[in-house]
Amino acid sequence: MNPYQLNAYGMALKAVGEIVQDYDSDKMFPALGFGAKLPPDGRISHEFALNGNPQNPYCDGIEGVMEAYYRSLKSVQLYGPTNFAPVINHVARYASSVKDGSQYFVLLIVTDGVISDMAQTKESIVNASKLPMSIIIVGVGPAEFDAMVELDGDDVRVSSRGKYAERDIVQFVPFRDYIDRSGNHILSMARLAKDVLAEIPEQFLSYMRARGIKPSPAPPPYTPPTHVLQTQI
Repeated sequence: MNPYQLNAYGMALKAVGEIVQDYDSDKMFPALGFGAKLPPDGRISHEFALNGNPQNPYCDGIEGVMEAYYRSLKSVQLYGPTNFAPVINHVARYASSVKDGSQYFVLLIVTDGVISDMAQTKESIVNASKLPMSIIIVGVGPAEFDAMVELDGDDVRVSSRGKYAERDIVQFVPFRDYIDRSGNHILSMARLAKDVLAEIPEQFLSYMRARGIKPSPAPPPYTPPTHVLQTQI
């Protein structure tokens, strides 16, 4: 943590979050942490509320998410292994309860670790590919991210126990590819957000098309009230 600038996690959260938040009507975002020892007893968790409130993990806007993230860094102890499946399954539980097309879920995972539960994560992704959800993974730091490329499924569709994902729902980008050497953070973060979100529209449409869900009719266009001026003769 540097008091004068965001760390890579904060930069990735902000860059992607500030764009996706415009597609969310109430701007309340559940934020979860994974891979840390929690106070007071030091138990390791892979699915904890960043704001410390498991009953209500929602944060107000991307600023609220950033605040919860930086606050939790002061209270938890970062700890391995790096497990994705619990958080993916957490979002999948919500997505499985809304299949009428009225909601679509996007899970953003920011991680620096080599994944420890690859088999379980693949199974989670295969199951989630039937649900209205997409997963964005931003890899931070110098680690080898070969497993993430496999999860991305662009070249070979993700499979688990002989079952293939119904559709591609994962987009992975390594953060290091977007650090602008000239120091133009705004430009490089715009590129990051663009590439990270590039596949979401098609993933969203593929879910709706496969389920035969048509868009709701557009609301009628706004017409300002007309005031009739009555003139007395």
